[in-house]
Amino acid sequence: MAVKKKTRSQKKTTKKTYSPYQFSERSMEFGFRSYKPIENYGIIGDFHSVALVGMDGSIDWCCLPHFDSPSIFASILDCQKGGFFKIAPMHSAVQKQMYLPESCVLTTRFLNPGGVAEVIDFMPVRERVGEQKHTHQIIRRIRGVRGSLKFKMRCEPAFNYARDKHTIQLKKAGAIFSTKSLRFGLLSPLKLNVVDRGVECEFVVNEGQVVDFILRHVEPHSPKGILDMVKGGVDEALDNTHNFWRRWSKSVKYNGRWREMVKRSAMTLKLMTFAPTGAIVAAPTTSLPEDIGGERNWDYRYTWIRDAAFTIYAFIRLGLTREAEQFMHWIDARCHEERKDGSMQIMYSIHGKHKLDEHVLKHLEGYRGSSPVRIGNGAYKQLQLDIYGELMDSAYLFNKYTTPISYDLWQHLRRQLNYVCKNWKRKDEGIWEVRGGRKHFVYSKLMCWVALDRGIRLVHKRSFPGERLEWYKARDQIYEEIMSKGWNDKLKSFVQYYGADVVDASNLIMPLVFFIAPTDPRMLTTIDLCKSRLAQDSLVYRYRVGEAAHDGLTGEEGSFSMCTFWLVEALTRAGRLHEARYIFEKMLTYANHVGLYAEEIGTSGEALGNFPQAFTHLSLISAAFNLDRALG
Repeated sequence: MAVKKKTRSQKKTTKKTYSPYQFSERSMEFGFRSYKPIENYGIIGDFHSVALVGMDGSIDWCCLPHFDSPSIFASILDCQKGGFFKIAPMHSAVQKQMYLPESCVLTTRFLNPGGVAEVIDFMPVRERVGEQKHTHQIIRRIRGVRGSLKFKMRCEPAFNYARDKHTIQLKKAGAIFSTKSLRFGLLSPLKLNVVDRGVECEFVVNEGQVVDFILRHVEPHSPKGILDMVKGGVDEALDNTHNFWRRWSKSVKYNGRWREMVKRSAMTLKLMTFAPTGAIVAAPTTSLPEDIGGERNWDYRYTWIRDAAFTIYAFIRLGLTREAEQFMHWIDARCHEERKDGSMQIMYSIHGKHKLDEHVLKHLEGYRGSSPVRIGNGAYKQLQLDIYGELMDSAYLFNKYTTPISYDLWQHLRRQLNYVCKNWKRKDEGIWEVRGGRKHFVYSKLMCWVALDRGIRLVHKRSFPGERLEWYKARDQIYEEIMSKGWNDKLKSFVQYYGADVVDASNLIMPLVFFIAPTDPRMLTTIDLCKSRLAQDSLVYRYRVGEAAHDGLTGEEGSFSMCTFWLVEALTRAGRLHEARYIFEKMLTYANHVGLYAEEIGTSGEALGNFPQAFTHLSLISAAFNLDRALG
């Protein structure tokens, strides 16, 4: 139960408008205005959105009600203007963070000689989506463990990426933050004071006491009051959420080596799933930089067709057939929205929207000065021919291991296969979404081969009608062209694009999609060259900036974590198990303190890019599964 404390009666309504740019020297207290390492965050979520919670007790990123909604807290992108929700001791304290066992309930612990306390953060989840339709909540419980600690709570939202003004109304039960289109309530058992554009209070937590704060977003048509207490109380909400995650984790059918890391990756993917549609965001953040101070900053709060095969494969391997089915429903819906020529976009919103126009938020400085801050992603207009390979592979895997695909879906896939036959010879922007001009990227040709190969397999498996002779002919032409134009005989390696003399880590996937035998001499020399040119210790770069195809951007970038896991899997399939295991287990040490990975890893082991990254966790699951099986 919350601490009971008599307070002076507050005025029923105190209302004032606050500019998103308004802050004072008080905002600098307790390190409120500072950037933390990207890896210093855990995440909580409710299958509609997530919040990033720092080890210092500050929520520095959250978009509600959905992943791609405008932010309410974004101090990770601008520590002055972005907004935050921090609960932390007013004394110096050692900080520790962990998830409750087999759950996504996050505990941040503060240890001081005078006392120990912890902040338990979670977003209530329900197994039935309809129960959560109208309300999204962040519950923060402070619990005294030993002695006593004095805390300060500061909630300072900055709506719509710190562009919208808001009003604050103090009520007996807490405070209400309102804009023209949104209302958020902060339930508090203690008297709140308005400071700058937020509210705060100070309190002491003694051993055995708890204080609960609840931040709630309520849809305009919801019948529930914005400052009503949680039904059943916080104790029941916490128990229900923890029990949900424990039940769900038992559905992960993996008992091999590195079980905890594999399960954490599965739970992370679950957190990044948008329940109403089954879509999975590439990452729940935008514009976290691949190069500190640079311009390689993108919005990843969307779903890429490219992720489909990797997602379906990972879910099937873990026995998560329900999640595979939900994601396949989203894929099925997008296939029904193809263009007249059979082509598809490379990515869509979690709701299935097609238009994802990219805008720059010039008023935000970006993480540690890394600008521009982008919302939307202009890459949705690009030509990336590889997506048809991942799409067809996902349909093939789903049909083989879960439920036979429908005739209606096949009719759309058939049109896409015919599109591939007519267009595979074109240049494109490739898997890395370059903005420096199209090339004949080898990976794109490879995945066009995969598309036709899987389509042919489905035709044989299900006796579907199709243009078999045309598909066979095109598939064989692609294979021979890759072997001639995608191969550099001087380097003894497959290269990034036709005629290039640079290697690309994406070619490590060749044996994973059964294009070439993992022990084929061409593949072995490609693996070795990728190791010598792209790898530093256990970290693998996707390509060398400045040597590869110009990507249209300045600056450097970190190593790509998924490329490291691709190397592990290529070595595994080649029978080089000791090498693979050594690299894999080293790579596990680059996870953060709660087992999360960003897109990239910097030269000092720091996380770079959007966080956490779905592709990284997908490739970890695949590499772990196949390496564990090979080790026996």
